[in-house]
Amino acid sequence: MNTQEEVNYQRIAKAIDYIKTHFKNQPNLDEIAEKINLSPFHFQRLFTEWAGVSPKKFLQYVSVNHAKSLLQTEQANLFDVAFETGLSGTSRLHDLFVNIEGMTPAEYKNGGSELTINYNFTSTQFGDLLTASTEKGVCYTAFYEDEAIALVLLKAKFPNAKYIEKLDIAQQNALFIFEKDWSKLKEVKLHLKGTHFQLKVWEALLKIPMGKLSTYGKLANEIGNPSAARAVGTAIGSNPIAFLIPCHRVIQNSGDFGGYMWGNTRKTAIIGWEQAFVSG
Repeated sequence: MNTQEEVNYQRIAKAIDYIKTHFKNQPNLDEIAEKINLSPFHFQRLFTEWAGVSPKKFLQYVSVNHAKSLLQTEQANLFDVAFETGLSGTSRLHDLFVNIEGMTPAEYKNGGSELTINYNFTSTQFGDLLTASTEKGVCYTAFYEDEAIALVLLKAKFPNAKYIEKLDIAQQNALFIFEKDWSKLKEVKLHLKGTHFQLKVWEALLKIPMGKLSTYGKLANEIGNPSAARAVGTAIGSNPIAFLIPCHRVIQNSGDFGGYMWGNTRKTAIIGWEQAFVSG
């Protein structure tokens, strides 16, 4: 595990928390750096290397006004926007490379007793990540703070499966999506347990381009069920695949980012990072 990468993310997260909390006071670089115990020079360099933009620019990307402007200027539906970005556009990263296959009832019956699940712990620019896979593809990814608790939560999904700590090809392909160089990226296969409705919502999430944001209501419209915004929110909350299925791109109508299974600060970090990436 890359401990330094996790340390860097924790510093970034602490800075984001401070910036958001003291937004009205417009904290300067020296003040923020002091709060995370770095010199202004080192903080500026760390943040810019991580985000690709300065802390000041990043703050603009994660503001409520910026989020609302993205929602208001979204005239075409998400599928049209994804199509217009072109097949080679980085905005379509998830849509082009991630493929979902639903598990059959036989595969997850009896607590997954017929499944063998490989799992691996790694670090990403958004914190530590647990990745798990069956022979058909990745079945679970989750950010975590405590390795032991993360493993318990995974095993609760399929209590009777056989578990092996191992990094396999399916996981490696999935982890490439966290890199900025996707030349090595191949199709990421996901093998997921979910209802027909949940799978439909998760597939719709893949259509939201990087750098774009949507709402629960808009997503309900996209799947042809405009009255199902609440059910869409529940399905999003049940998403077992952090980042690869980009539920972080769904926010409230007000422009507030709202909740996130893996932490609100992490959601802010991911949205800001993606905004910086597509704008750079």
